[in-house]
Amino acid sequence: MIAVVQRVSAASVTVAHPSHLGEIQQGLLVYAAIEPDDGPETVEWMANKLVSLRIFPDADGKMNLNVSTIQGEILLISQFTLAGNCDKGHRPSFIGAAPPDEAAPMIDELAACLREKGTPVETGVFGADMSVKSVNEGPVTLILRR
Repeated sequence: MIAVVQRVSAASVTVAHPSHLGEIQQGLLVYAAIEPDDGPETVEWMANKLVSLRIFPDADGKMNLNVSTIQGEILLISQFTLAGNCDKGHRPSFIGAAPPDEAAPMIDELAACLREKGTPVETGVFGADMSVKSVNEGPVTLILRR
């Protein structure tokens, strides 16, 4: 699994068909791609890592607080293009991404696992054309891979 994580003061996703809106205030915007060898242990690892990342400032301005500590939220967006390979030619290859029938349930599992850990989670719509808006704070952007 690959995730791009951004510390945000606000983020939203809209989908025209089917109509959907997900929005959060302070927290994490997470773009996630499922890879073919990912399984339940990968989902658990990523959920633990996301809720434990100490990337929010404390009273001294140091990155010491996690999303749970600040009572933040997560906006989780599936994005298979993170698994794209651009090494050859000019068109990315997406064979590194898990097939949709495998990836969709794992994205749902990741959202459920994050919620079980006490973090409110909003999502996009798997496979849909989404419009994402965010206010990246810091800016802080990290890439996680397992």
